[in-house]
This record gives sequence, structure tokens and C-alpha cells, in this order.
Amino acid sequence: MKKQHSSEAITGVILVLLSAFLFSAKAVLAKLVYREVPMTVIQLLVLRMLFSLPFYLGMLAWQWRKFNQEQPSGISAKSIFFPKEHLLATVLIGCLGYYISSLLDFCGLKFISAGLERVILFAYPTLVVIFGSIIFKTKIARHQIFALLISYIGIAIAFGAGLEQNKGAEIWKGGVLIFGCAITFSFYVLLSAKLIPKIGVGLFTSVAMLSATTGIFLHFIVAGNSAAGLLHFSPHVMLLMVLMAVFTTVVPSYFVSSGLKRIGSSNMAIISSIGPMITIAQAWYFLGEPFGWLQAIGTILVMVGVLMVSKKAEAVNE
Repeated sequence: MKKQHSSEAITGVILVLLSAFLFSAKAVLAKLVYREVPMTVIQLLVLRMLFSLPFYLGMLAWQWRKFNQEQPSGISAKSIFFPKEHLLATVLIGCLGYYISSLLDFCGLKFISAGLERVILFAYPTLVVIFGSIIFKTKIARHQIFALLISYIGIAIAFGAGLEQNKGAEIWKGGVLIFGCAITFSFYVLLSAKLIPKIGVGLFTSVAMLSATTGIFLHFIVAGNSAAGLLHFSPHVMLLMVLMAVFTTVVPSYFVSSGLKRIGSSNMAIISSIGPMITIAQAWYFLGEPFGWLQAIGTILVMVGVLMVSKKAEAVNE
């Protein structure tokens, strides 16, 4: 039994590491697209989810087929395929995590660097702890408060370095948008961790992502956009969007859900602490973004704070 538990934990760690690496490339790809063409945020989101859609539909169809094969003859699968009591929650959580959060994230990326975006966004594990204490009445210890302070001092230092490099109000606008994304994504992680064990990784992720896709498509239509406007982008831009859809959206979304199920949200945050450094390295290499001592100090402080908060939270849960 212990060996099986250990194997599950190792698998969870590998999945979360891979998801952190893939998610980290999303901001870099978005900045490359923004540099190449004047694409709006909603156009980017629609293309991203449009190329992702076949994979989520395919996974849902596979889940349906698997479910039907496992049912005894004479039982109607239609009424019990997805637990009705969890459907609305899954739809809302999916829209929160991959429609609202994504909208805030890609809007913010228009105004700040990919490296700074990842540092600010990485505050979400500390917010998971804070909101977890509010919603689920989990007590925040004194040392956790200290860890939270370290994280936000690190964000302030990294943000201050960004201000030195990019004068003006735009960086403030971008910072607020990205922090809003961190808040909404922290709720996604907190709430989805409660539902995934009841529904299953594949089914939850498929329904959540299809719900977010529907929200994005409705936004696109209500905003008065035309599908014809998506056809004039170059093959290179479309290739970047396919890469973003498949390798920084579809694959890591299943990896992170599966990892959450195996090791929990706190351990996931600890392992994902490598994310900011991966993004910063990618942004330096592919985008030529500067990275100085202040950014390094700020990033390290954020990572240390998140590690402290997540480790203590896991100890309490155990």
C-alpha cells in the first residue's frame, strides 16, 4: 500500500513539474504574438480555445465511452454520467479559472513583461492559503504570516525594478490585472481541489475547459467581433497559437488536475515554485527581456515565501 502511495506521489510530482514548465511558456508565446501582429486579447483567447476545443471534446467523448462500457446492462448512463449536484460548480469554476483568469492574464501581458507577469501571478499559492482560511476556516499560523510578508515584499521589489525599466501608468495597469488573475486562479485551485476527487481528472477538466471555452466564444460574439477577422493572421502566428493551445493549455490543464488529485494544492504550489525562473529564462532568451539584481532578489523572495506557506499548509493538512 505504501509503495502504491509513493508511486502515486512520484507521478504527481512529475506531472506538476511538467505542467509548471509548459504553463511557463504561455506568457512568452503570447508576447511573441503581440509583437508580431496587433491581435486583441479576445481574438487571442478565441484562437487559443478554438485550437484546444477538439482535444477537450475528444477527452469528453472518451470519458463517455469508457463510462458506458463500465455500466451494467439496462442502466441508463445519461442520467448519471456527470453528477448533477457538481455540474454548476464545475461550470462556474471552469469559467473562473480559464475564462476570467485568462482574460485578466492576457490583458495584463499587453502592459508588462512576461517575467514580471509570472512573478506576480506566482502569488496565487499565498492567496490559496489566505482564502482557504476564510472559506474553510483553516488557521493561518504566525510563521505563515511572515512567509506571506516575504512573498509580497518580493513582488514589490520585482515590480519596483519593472517601474525603473518601464516608466508610466501602463505597468501599474498590467500589475493590477495580473494580480486579479492570481486572485481568480487561487479560487480555481482551491475549489477545484475539492471537486476533482469526486468527479475525476478527465471529466472535470473537460467540462471545466469546455465551459470556459463557451464563455470566451460568447464574449467574442457579444463584443461584436467577426469570425472573418481571425482568418487574416499569418501561418507563423497560427503556428504560435497552436503551440499555445496544445502545449501550454491542453496538456498542462490535464497534468495540473491530475497532479492536484495525487499530491494536493499545497504540494503542487511547492513544486510549481520553479515556474517563475523558467519563464524568466525563456523571456530572456526568446524576448530579450532584461533581468537584473532587483528582479532576481524579488523573484527569490516570492519563491521562498511561497515555499514556506505551502510547506506549512501541507504540514497542517497532514
